[in-house]
Amino acid sequence: MSSIMDNITNKVSERSGTGALIAAIRMLNRGAVRHALSALMKEVEFNGERKPLLEWVMAAYAGNEPCPTIAHLASPFFKAMVKLTMSYFHADEDEVKQILSDPAIRRGIVTTLKGIALFGVTTPQKLPAPFFIVWNFTNLCNLKCIHCYQNAGRPLPNELTLEEKLRVVKELDEAGVPAIALSGGEPTIHPDFLTVLNEMNRRGFYSAVATNGLMFANMEFAERVKKAGLRYVEISIDAADPAVHDKFRGVEGAWDKAVRGLINAVKLGFSTALAFTVTKTNIDQVDKILDLAQEIGVRRVVFFNFVPVGRGRENLDIDLSPEERESFMRHIYMEMKRRNMEIVTTAPYYGRVVNQLSNNKDNAPTHFVIANDPITRELTEFIGGCGAGRIYAAIEPEGTLTPCVFLPYPVGNLRTKSFWDIWMDPFMENFRDRGRLKGFCGQCPYKMICGGCRARAYGYFGDVLAPDPGCIYNSKEWRRLKEEAEQWAKIKVTASKLGFK
Repeated sequence: MSSIMDNITNKVSERSGTGALIAAIRMLNRGAVRHALSALMKEVEFNGERKPLLEWVMAAYAGNEPCPTIAHLASPFFKAMVKLTMSYFHADEDEVKQILSDPAIRRGIVTTLKGIALFGVTTPQKLPAPFFIVWNFTNLCNLKCIHCYQNAGRPLPNELTLEEKLRVVKELDEAGVPAIALSGGEPTIHPDFLTVLNEMNRRGFYSAVATNGLMFANMEFAERVKKAGLRYVEISIDAADPAVHDKFRGVEGAWDKAVRGLINAVKLGFSTALAFTVTKTNIDQVDKILDLAQEIGVRRVVFFNFVPVGRGRENLDIDLSPEERESFMRHIYMEMKRRNMEIVTTAPYYGRVVNQLSNNKDNAPTHFVIANDPITRELTEFIGGCGAGRIYAAIEPEGTLTPCVFLPYPVGNLRTKSFWDIWMDPFMENFRDRGRLKGFCGQCPYKMICGGCRARAYGYFGDVLAPDPGCIYNSKEWRRLKEEAEQWAKIKVTASKLGFK
């Protein structure tokens, strides 16, 4: 679900204007600039909304909503700075104004600059809030997927109430989070879904959903959530063959509805993606899935990295070897070039693969966005690699915040602690300081644009700083895991023969 960052980063880096603003601030990182940024981060309340002054100033500059008087007074100075910066970078000011008309983009830029004001320029950049939150809205689900990271099915007895959910939305708004992706379980079947979605839209969030697609097969439902402000729809399909998908998902007929859901989402103009978790059981379906996406009209395919968590922990034998994953990543990069569509993966080593295959011409700053302009290159080490606990985090159905949906480490609960206190918990520094990484991940020359998947490190070794055994450079770690698994299997067989359970 971290592909939500794709939409935001595309707008920040693909159109070089706004990326140029961030690059300029990095270049001018001096005491006076940081002092000025700190002053612009003071919160101003207007019409019941509390935002940093800079966010109001950007809104006044874009000219698309009411703003406090102080923002209108400061707007000419901001406009002059934009003109100067765009002139230096030979970028288009009109593109900046167009981008800043989106409140989610404004919030993302302010969050980045607030990080510089608070922490200075760091590599990777420390942020006062994540760019987006993946919210496991409920444990309720209408499928039984064998790879489910959430062990979804029935709702948990202690899930957040509607009142608590609306308070969480408010707190994320005030923290400066630009985007929220509702996941699950299956969020679309929960009775609170539309109410919370409407509130997210009212507050200017970039709203997204990761879904099995069954509800979107109903055009009336799809139209209703479009009206409620939903912008991004990501539907999971695990094979071009209906029988393979339905077996993976545990319910007959799931494929037909998921495909119909994608078709409806494309028709209604949602930013739409087909999501596919790559395993040994379906890697032969990759090209067929790409064909299916093109046939439907989906412009983006997101290949999720398998992580041993939830029910996935019981199915370690379906994980790709480092060699298989390397070959897969190289293949999808070439397919992206050949098919002229967005084909990405959540595997952070994809940033390295893109860099190597393009002879350092292409960059993937979030291991999603592929671009070769100088601003994207500037941003690669700025926000690159595994985003867990850095550029995104996850919220569980009962309010627990974790670094990633695939990394079930409870950092704190929003029922009892503020978002800021949880986000600044010392444990989260493990994800922001790549100097702490162990094994080859800590020595790798690509660690700033990759850093390995911290969820996989935790899933396999119980240590978020351990080497990620999915990378080709960590093949030795993978072989060791396989040997241990084989020895354990032999012990279990022997114990069974002796009558032990």
